[in-house]
Formats: sequence, C-alpha cells, structure tokens
Amino acid sequence: MDIESDKNSKIKDLVKLLDKSRNRKTQRKFIVEGIQENFFALQEKFQPLEFFIQPQIFLNSLKLPNNIKVYEVSQLVYNKIAYRKNTEGIVGVYKYKNQLVENINLPKNSFILIIESVEKPGNLGAICRTADAFGVDVLFICDEKTDIYNPNVIRSSVGSFFNIPIISEKKERVFEYLSKNNISVYATYMNEKAIYIQEAELSKSCAILFGTEHSGISDFWKDKIKQNILIPMRGKIDSLNVSNAVSIACYEVERQRITLKNR
Repeated sequence: MDIESDKNSKIKDLVKLLDKSRNRKTQRKFIVEGIQENFFALQEKFQPLEFFIQPQIFLNSLKLPNNIKVYEVSQLVYNKIAYRKNTEGIVGVYKYKNQLVENINLPKNSFILIIESVEKPGNLGAICRTADAFGVDVLFICDEKTDIYNPNVIRSSVGSFFNIPIISEKKERVFEYLSKNNISVYATYMNEKAIYIQEAELSKSCAILFGTEHSGISDFWKDKIKQNILIPMRGKIDSLNVSNAVSIACYEVERQRITLKNR
C-alpha cells in the first residue's frame, strides 16, 4: 500500500484541491472521482497528473495511462478523498484545460448555451449533462460565481463536463464572438415582446441565454438579444430552476431541428 495514513502530505494537498477553489485555480489542477468521469476525462484528452485508487474497490477495467503515477491508498485514505466512499475506487488529478473562445470550431447550424452568474455547482453539473445529451456545441459561463472545476460540478454532470467545450469568459468577449459568427441570441426573460419558445426560430444557428432565477439576465444583454422567449407554464409558479429551464429549451431546439430534417 503506497499511502495508508490520511495525514500524508500528498493527501492533505489533495483535500485542499477538493475543498478550495483558490487552491485549484492557483495550481491549475482539479479532482475527478469515479470510473465514468475519469474515462471521459481521458477520452477527451484532459491531462492526468496522478491517480489514487483503493484496490479492494477499484475492480474496473478502466485503462490508465502507463506514464502516470498511480498510488494505492487505504480505505481510510480513500474515505478522506472520495465523496462516494465505498464505490468506484478511483480519484484522478488533472491539469486545467485551456478552453479559449478563439479555438472554437463551430459546425453549421450550431447551438450554444450561455449561462450567467450560476451559483450552485449542482445546477451547473446538471446543465452540463443536458448540454451533452442534446449535442450543444459550446457552453459559455459568464460572470462565473461557482468554480467550473468544482468537484460537485463534475460529479453531478456524471462526467458530461468533459464532453463539450465549457468556456468561462467575460460577456463582452462572448457577445463579440457571437456577433462575428452571425449567431442569433435569444434570452429567457419576461417582457412585453416575449414569445413562447415554440414560436422562435431555433432550427438555425442560435444561442440561448439564461440568467439567475432571482435577477434574470444582466442589463448588458438586454439591448443585444434578438428575441425574448418563454417556456409556457400552466401552474401558479412563474419560474423554474435554471437547469430545468435549460433542459426544456434544449429539447425544443432538438424538436425543431428534427422536424425540419424530416420535412
């Protein structure tokens, strides 16, 4: 057994990466727990630095790179570094990946999501999962309020985090990029000109912008969007959790594009 004590200095450093955004950003390293999550990270060419496995739990056939150090850890240590404790048996440490606006290659009829000021890691992880499921081409995070490399983001995305370009960028740069590529931006907030999402033209290249539940989108976007769109709701509540709203919007984009394709 390589590491048996949870007082080991390497384990202490690992816990700091788990707990502190500041440490992750300073060291430009992050944690990936789980078999599927590590599989996707490796498949999408994220650079691993080291792995920690609990050999009595890690019985999967996931092939790890030969040139990366693998530490076997005791159950005590694994319980310290893993959220899921007695399952999966693997925690990886990876380098940040520089996802840059200028490196994006958009396909024809691209679909982009823009999320402003998302605060809860679980919401962002759920959005990543939806974006992956519906083939979103780019996910922009503007005015980041939760670290996109937070372990809870990756965990709640069940590894989908790695399958789409996720770029944390200033809204000014995002708008410049969208304008340059002639991509129409739709926003999801109420005003007198808002239309139901089914009435919007979403079968061509477009971006859909989501703000926070309590304050909506920032003033920066309000004179720059093509159209406000609404999700029809029959009940008494007048808003949805942002991850649920994203799921509905993504489904509508897909529905329109399948309908157009089948005509």
